[in-house]
Amino acid sequence: MKGIFSVLVENQAGVLSQISGLFARRGFNIDSLAVGETEHHDVSSMTIVSTGSERTIDQVEKQLNKKLDVIKVRRLEENQCVCMEMMLIKVSYSATNRSSLFEICLINKARIVHMSPKNMIIEMHAAPDEVENFIELVRPFGIKDIQRTGTVALKKD
Repeated sequence: MKGIFSVLVENQAGVLSQISGLFARRGFNIDSLAVGETEHHDVSSMTIVSTGSERTIDQVEKQLNKKLDVIKVRRLEENQCVCMEMMLIKVSYSATNRSSLFEICLINKARIVHMSPKNMIIEMHAAPDEVENFIELVRPFGIKDIQRTGTVALKKD
């Protein structure tokens, strides 16, 4: 089971360490973690994605709510929120397969942001499963490097 948590926290030094420490001490896995300041400079928003049994996901929520620096915890259902991720990926290419790579980018709404004679860096922002699918499509070309932001999510209504 996947748990997506939107957590508002006080924007202070050490809060991220406390939250990640909670996961480590309890043996909970963090699949994705994205943190950024909100419109209020003293508040940050964290999107945490974790997997486990229903009991584990419930425990994660309870433990997050116990933290002093946590202002609010919301559990988001995948079908009731918009989830996005950004990725930069460096892929090799040759003169013979370059047009195929261009076509894959076009179809998947990915953007080429840099080209050198042998490699290109591609930017993509999409739902996490679409990012995963894109990675599998370009894997045969030869992935040189990859950076991903992790999931960010907002409830639809």
